[in-house]
Amino acid sequence: MTAGQDVWIAFNTVIQDSWWVAWREMKHLTREKIRIVFTLVQPVIWLVLMGNMFRRIADVPGFPASSYLDYMAPGIVLMTTLFAGMFGGMTIIWDRRFGYLEKMLAAPISRASIVVGKAAAITFQATAQAMMIFLLALVFGAHFAAGWSGAIVLLFLAALICAFFAAFSLALGIVLKRFETLMVIVNFLTLPLMFSSNAMMPTSFMPGWLASVSRFNPVSYAIEPMRSLFIVGWDAPLVAQGTATLAVLAFAMTVVATQLFRRSAI
Repeated sequence: MTAGQDVWIAFNTVIQDSWWVAWREMKHLTREKIRIVFTLVQPVIWLVLMGNMFRRIADVPGFPASSYLDYMAPGIVLMTTLFAGMFGGMTIIWDRRFGYLEKMLAAPISRASIVVGKAAAITFQATAQAMMIFLLALVFGAHFAAGWSGAIVLLFLAALICAFFAAFSLALGIVLKRFETLMVIVNFLTLPLMFSSNAMMPTSFMPGWLASVSRFNPVSYAIEPMRSLFIVGWDAPLVAQGTATLAVLAFAMTVVATQLFRRSAI
């Protein structure tokens, strides 16, 4: 058997094991219908409240969109996936508490499959929710310039940023042992990540120091091509740059989380 065949068999095994991990996570979701409802209600509230509260900002000279709803809608789509990804590490805490994590770590499966499977399930759920929020934004009057092919790319970008934060949250979940500690850290990070990017306001409207911070915020690499698809239409270089950056970040964070799982002592 050649080295290439060994690599292919190992890769195929990781994919199969990841599928079953993801399937278990998806079954949990189907049993928590109230959770699905509330994860959709919060972004809708943001769309309605902020879309109306700040709608006159679009009249300010230099604002890059004809309406604040058009500007804000991709930010709400992104917020849906960001929150879902950041809270994904809670599954590790619960699995540890009920003894299932110990069984997974003792099982003859790759540690990568645990991270990939859980992150894939979180990302799938979040992308489905993001699609619903996107459609609701259109119902509320948002205009999308890139057409339905652009909508697919927009959801793919949302999936990539969710995968990055899901892997980050899973890494926290394996390091931290208590549910309360993870909750504090996640709640501390989510809103600052949103408001230190240009998800809700243009960087030209920010203080200089905050605009500088936004350039290093991973959320900005997702929101800029997403907003371009909404307002301008296709900007291939911007979309390609955002996709490549987010893919690298998601892959790197998955590797980090996998290494932490390999070193974990439950």
